Order: sequence, then structure tokens, then C-alpha cells
Amino acid sequence: MSVAAMVFQYQFQHIPNGIAISRNTQSRQPYKVFSHPSSGHRNLTLATTVPHAFSLSGSGAGAQYSSAGSGLGLFKTVERIFRQSEQYGELVDTGRNERKKRIAGVDQEELLDPKQLADPDSCFCEFQGVEIHHKLYEPESRFLDNSLYGQHEAQTPSLELGLPMILLHGFGASVFSWNKVMKRLASLTGSKVLAFDRPAFGLTSRHNTFETQSSDAKPLNPYSMAFSVLATLYFIDFLAAQKAILVGHSAGSLVAVDAYFEAPERIAALILVAPAILAPRAIPKVVDTKGDGSDSNDQGKPQFKLFEILHKFIKYVIQSIIQMMKRMVDMVNSLYKKALLSVLRSAFAVMLVRMIIDKFGVAAVRTAWYDSKQVDEHIIDGYTKPLRTKGWDKALVEFTAAMLAKGESETKPPLSKRLQEISCPVLIVTGNADRIVPSWNAERLSRAIPHSKLEVIKNCGHLPHEEKVDEFVRVVEKFLQRAFGGLEEPSLQAVT
Repeated sequence: MSVAAMVFQYQFQHIPNGIAISRNTQSRQPYKVFSHPSSGHRNLTLATTVPHAFSLSGSGAGAQYSSAGSGLGLFKTVERIFRQSEQYGELVDTGRNERKKRIAGVDQEELLDPKQLADPDSCFCEFQGVEIHHKLYEPESRFLDNSLYGQHEAQTPSLELGLPMILLHGFGASVFSWNKVMKRLASLTGSKVLAFDRPAFGLTSRHNTFETQSSDAKPLNPYSMAFSVLATLYFIDFLAAQKAILVGHSAGSLVAVDAYFEAPERIAALILVAPAILAPRAIPKVVDTKGDGSDSNDQGKPQFKLFEILHKFIKYVIQSIIQMMKRMVDMVNSLYKKALLSVLRSAFAVMLVRMIIDKFGVAAVRTAWYDSKQVDEHIIDGYTKPLRTKGWDKALVEFTAAMLAKGESETKPPLSKRLQEISCPVLIVTGNADRIVPSWNAERLSRAIPHSKLEVIKNCGHLPHEEKVDEFVRVVEKFLQRAFGGLEEPSLQAVT
């Protein structure tokens, strides 16, 4: 029906000598059929437009048509239009229902337990009540079946570092995103390589924290950053290692850096791939002149003492105002966060997440690649597979709520002010055509972290470990040789 079409409603009543037609301007309920309690007559209310295939003559809201023949024919025409419109409405409703049953092309009718979607090499372990999905590769596996590798991979030399690697995926990703490099990294390092799905992603079990937080003893929120950090440290123990190399991609880089600050003695090195860490701007150091005694001769003058007292008073007033404004801002932010958290706990938030994933999920995957033509059905299926798990939508909402609530209890300095405290070897890898986290942010981050090394891979987007596998493994090998083998390398490299 056109938006500009004029809508008319008429009421048709089948009477013995014809049809009475009256214009109905009050009712807006289309296509209703009902029977009078004391008769078998049918009343039909029809909403139609000017272009409909029948015409009416006469004037007035109560124009009467007494011709039985023409009245009966008109009634049949209207009845036919009604039936066709009713069938059309059913088709429209069916189409809408079908669209609701699929999110990003994934059927939502029969959602499954994550373990039912596991791959042959999938593993599960329980940590604080959460079944964490992970995959583990050992270097010996490359000697069992060299057909799994190309010529370059089979000949990759082992550094024999004796340090396992733990791979941390980004937002919306999973263990799947590491599939192309896990075996090669295990072969390169001569050590175990493990990747796991953080809660809310992949095939790790989902938990409804909004319904379980009413008890006095609140368990650690599985969707919080703190949980991901502790899970990372847990897997270092799981691998029976004292230290591990953490490789974080995008938002996974935040987990890697936070894990370093939680237990720096357990982290041998950090590899940050397209890190979603906002790098601080260069701030010039302020020179402290408190000890300057150039005006010491004037300090004994009365006017100078008066100025000093006035200066201290003004400074005290300004500091008081600043503190008061800061408390007001913190209070407003707290109220805003609480209001937003209450919205996130509603069904509206779940509906919004489903709509966003449906409209932009697949498009985001393609945008992450420099060459979107390389994104085939296998990659799309890998990224959308978690949408087949029960409770995936609520888990994403709760993950968002946990990230929002993080700042309420945060007592540590901002991450941007602690980056200079990192002392372990750090490699930062970025694609020069990253449209999600621009490469200039990675360059700025490399300047904020002391002695870090930056590698820029050309013609690459947000996923170097998927789009440029050979180049990625090569820059990781250079970094590890430099960090643990004593080789000297320049701090900035552009890989073609």
C-alpha cells in the first residue's frame, strides 16, 4: 500500500434486497468479518485504497444501493478482494517470521549447547563454574602428518624457547580466528600453543549473571575483564609453565596487558596484534620550579608576603571548586551508568543486539579484511557459528554491561598512564590498511611502551594473522629471535 494513497473504509451489510454501503471514517481496523448474534448476516469492514478495482457511485455517507443484482456482484467483488488481501497478509506475516528466525543468516529456531557444536580438536575445561572452550597444539604434531602443512610450514625451524603461547581473540571473534597460525606457531616456538574462547564468545558456556547476582556472596562475573585475566593466568598453570608468551588481537590485547599488570612475573613477552588500546598522546613534561630561589631577596618584603597569602587562598578556592566539580561529574557518570545498566538488563537490549548482529555482523567481518574478496563462506561460517549457541544474545548484552560497569570499582590508574611500566619484550603488529583500529594508533602505542617493536604489514587490514599468515609468522619469528636469541633489529619494520 502506497504511503500517499488515500485510505477509505466502507461497511458492507448483506441485506435481503441488496447491500447497504456506508462510509466509515472512525474505524481503522482493516478486514474484519463478524456475524450479528440474531442473524446470519455478515458485516465486513474493508480498508482499501483509491486504485482498488471497484468503483462506487452516489453521494453521502449513507448512500443506499437497492439493486439486488448489482449489490450481490459488488459484494462478491469485495469478498474476493478481502480474501486476496487476507492471503497477502498471511504471506507478509510469514516473511516477517522467517526473517526473525534467522540472524546473520543463522537459523535461530533450534539453538544448541556449545559442546554440540565442538570441532574434533575442541577441548573444554571448567574454570570458576564456566566451561571454557579451547584448542591446544603441540610442536610434535607437525611430525605426525606433514600433509597438514605447506612446504614453508613443514620447514619452519624451531626456536625451542620452552615458553608456551596463549592466544587471546578480539571482540566478536573466537578460537576460529587463530586456526591458520596455531600449528605454525607451535612449530616455530617448539612449545605448546593454546587459544581459548572468552565468555560471551565462541563455544564457551553462557551464564545469566543478571539472575544470579541476588545472593550475598557474588561470584566473579564471567563477562568481566577480571575473569578473562584470571582465566589467562589459569591456562599458564594449565600448561604447567612458569611463564608464557601472550598474543592478543584487538580487544584481546587489553586482556594480555591487564594480565601482565596482574602478574608480570608470569608473562615472558607480549605480542599485540592490531591492539584496541587507545594510545596516549605525547604530553610534554612540566618543569618543576618550586626550588627556584631567584626571587629570594624579595621574600622578606611585606607586599610579597601579602601576595603569597593571597595566592595560597586563591589556589585553595580553585582546588576546592575543582574537587566539587569532579565529585559532581563522578556522581552524574555513576547515575548515567546505573541507568544504562538497567536498560541493558531489559529485553530491549537483547532485541537491539540481535538487530545489530543481523544487520552489521557479516559486514564487519568483511570490513576487517583489506581484500574483502578473500572472505569466503568458510570464514563467514566460522564467525557466525557461535550464533547457533543458546543464550548468545543475552551473553553479548551482559558482556557489554560488564565492560560498562568496570569503571565503577576501578581504583588503579588509567591504562594509558601505566604503559610505560611494561618491562617485558613487546611486539606490536598492525596492518597499514586497518579500517577498525588505524595503524597510527599502533605507532603511537609503540612510542608509549618502552623498547617495544612495531611491525607494519602492507596491504593488510585488521586481521594480519588471518589475511597475511606468512608475513605474520615471519615478524613473530624475528621478534622472538631478537627477544630471546640476542639478535638486534630496528624498532620499525614495514613488511611487504
